[in-house]
Amino acid sequence: MINLEIVTPEKKVLSEAVDQVTIPTANGEVGILQNHAPLISSLRSGLLSYTRGGATERMVIAGGFVEVSQNNVSILADVAETAGEINVENARTELAAAERELSAWKGSIDEAEAERERLETAQARLQLSSGR
Repeated sequence: MINLEIVTPEKKVLSEAVDQVTIPTANGEVGILQNHAPLISSLRSGLLSYTRGGATERMVIAGGFVEVSQNNVSILADVAETAGEINVENARTELAAAERELSAWKGSIDEAEAERERLETAQARLQLSSGR
């Protein structure tokens, strides 16, 4: 088993023993199984999934870091939301606003990266809320 802990600035979101975890990192999705090699990575906005007892759960995460060490997965995220916590209308509004901003972008690359993160978070929220 793997001890999965997810924390945001507001609260401890999850602390459970799981069979596997899939995490969206800055370098792509990473699957974590028992006895995984140590890892530290920044997170990318997207869907995190974890399996325990054959049931898979998913949530949106955005921003932050993951550390994997000795069958412990610690995630410090800016955002961690389950499907029930997502306001679909707000996610649609965020997606449309981010798309408008990026299509007419004239700012710096760093600012564009923040806007892209906003876009990816909104997309992940809509994907999770639609059950895909």
